Amino acid sequence: MNTQGVPCPTSAREGQGPHGTVDNTLGRATVELAAGVFSQVSEAMIITDVDHGVLDINPAFTKLTGLTPEALVGESLQAFLLAGAPSTRVDELWRELHFADHCKAEITYRHRNGRTSPAVISATRVRDQQGQTSHLVWVLSDLGALAAARRSGREVYFDALTGLPNLQLLTQLIQESLLHAHHKGGSLAICALDIDHFKRINDQHGQEIGDLMIAAFAQRLSHQLHGDDILARVGGDEFVLLLHQGADDDTLERLLAAMRQPLFIKGRRLQVTASLGVTFFPRDDEDGDVLLRHATQAMYRAKQQGRATYQVFDTGLDREIQAREASRQRFATALPEGELRLHYQPQVDIFGGEVIGAEALVRWQHPEEGLLAPGRFLPIIEGTALEIELGEWVIEAALRQLQAWCMQGISLPVHVNISPAHLLSGEFAERLAGLLTCYPEVPARLLKLEVVESAAIHDIQTALSVMRHCQALEIDFAIDDFGTGYSSLTHLRQLPVDLIKIDQSFVRDMLTDPDDMAIVESVIYMANRFRRPMLAEGVETLDHARALLALGCARVQGYGIARPMPAEDFPAWLRDWPGRHEWSALAMHLQKLTPHARPHQVE
Repeated sequence: MNTQGVPCPTSAREGQGPHGTVDNTLGRATVELAAGVFSQVSEAMIITDVDHGVLDINPAFTKLTGLTPEALVGESLQAFLLAGAPSTRVDELWRELHFADHCKAEITYRHRNGRTSPAVISATRVRDQQGQTSHLVWVLSDLGALAAARRSGREVYFDALTGLPNLQLLTQLIQESLLHAHHKGGSLAICALDIDHFKRINDQHGQEIGDLMIAAFAQRLSHQLHGDDILARVGGDEFVLLLHQGADDDTLERLLAAMRQPLFIKGRRLQVTASLGVTFFPRDDEDGDVLLRHATQAMYRAKQQGRATYQVFDTGLDREIQAREASRQRFATALPEGELRLHYQPQVDIFGGEVIGAEALVRWQHPEEGLLAPGRFLPIIEGTALEIELGEWVIEAALRQLQAWCMQGISLPVHVNISPAHLLSGEFAERLAGLLTCYPEVPARLLKLEVVESAAIHDIQTALSVMRHCQALEIDFAIDDFGTGYSSLTHLRQLPVDLIKIDQSFVRDMLTDPDDMAIVESVIYMANRFRRPMLAEGVETLDHARALLALGCARVQGYGIARPMPAEDFPAWLRDWPGRHEWSALAMHLQKLTPHARPHQVE
């Protein structure tokens, strides 16, 4: 403190103060400013005369020691604050003050309650107009408080388990690395990695082993760093690497190989792998937060690719993902906004020429894009809660329409598609039973559920239980798109299926493609061997119908019969169907040829 004159913070006025005088050469504003600083700073401060007699203390000093101005003013600083300190250290402090304007030393000070504590005390001379020492300003810093502050500061920036930088410090380090790369024209690789199946390890071996494994894993990764590379732990089993020299395929493979090596924790051999996502600056020219998000997205893609591998962030794919997410969020508003519709495609028995049912197909009446087919929106909600929410809506909408048709005298089954995820969602059969009670006029047998075969049902036993509960409600099941999935025979053999639907992709080209014809023949053969009824989709012409009848399949649906239509158009189509002479003529011709026989199909 180089201020000239005699500081007198507590009086802060010109003239005589309680503990000294104020040099009139100092302006009142300066004195008041000094007084304000003295009383408001968080450091414990003491003002003494040249003989170390206490002139004033600030509130921070009282808070730290419990000592008040009344107890200290006029007393010797050494008697109160240096109790228990080695005399040599105190003597050194006094000697140093003779030769320097600033000095400090470690001492021991005494609290009001008699307890002593270690501290650092620093002293600064205050000189008058003539350059003579008039006062000393002392600042007392408790070493225990400093140590706690340091520990607290470390906890803010470092992970307690591994000692690595945490997310907060990592964010700063990324910004510094980006500034350096900008300035030097360098590159930077940001790698996000996540231990595969860590929860399984924790559940199997316990949290203690899990923590020890995390620490050992972090140490192993640290050995892969070079130069100023950085490893941070940002979550339970999540880490981030900053590689300042970039990273090529060999570098990433080396990291994966190191992580694949087993860890030995308390006599246990733990086989660990991790999935890694990486993005490169300046190729990915974004700020730190976005780069970290991009690396994390790539890491999740690596998980989806089977784990224990790495994926590089793809800006084009990211745009697709963002567009997909925007579409998904837009679809989430379609249900509450009433934008979804059910269209109905008739199903007929071409041997008897009878309409035997209809399939309910969902459409999105988009305000800007018009009527959208399922292929435009079903893929974006697959695997999300929206998939089940949509399935519930479709079932209830179909029941509501069945009730309306029953009141009009139309009693035809309606087939509704459900996904395996919807079927396996908790309490599916119970929710379905509740919906049926809401529409008592609708016989339950008129609702048919079609499970898409191309999406595998992984939990066969649960599916079997749910389907049996539904069948107890008189609900039948069909396998839709039969032959397109890898588990056709498994489903056919193990699940209580009442109808097999031959996929339209085979039926449509069966007349021109021998392979498709062979598949259709095989499906019909298997259906008959398993004693299951069948229905062919994709029937577009009379020639398709004739060929299917010749193979033994009489139940069909497709554009040749009718395109999917709004519910309000269905009754009129139903009335007009007998007038479709080409189809009725086909049925009559077949009946004349085989008056007492139907195609060899199990009913």
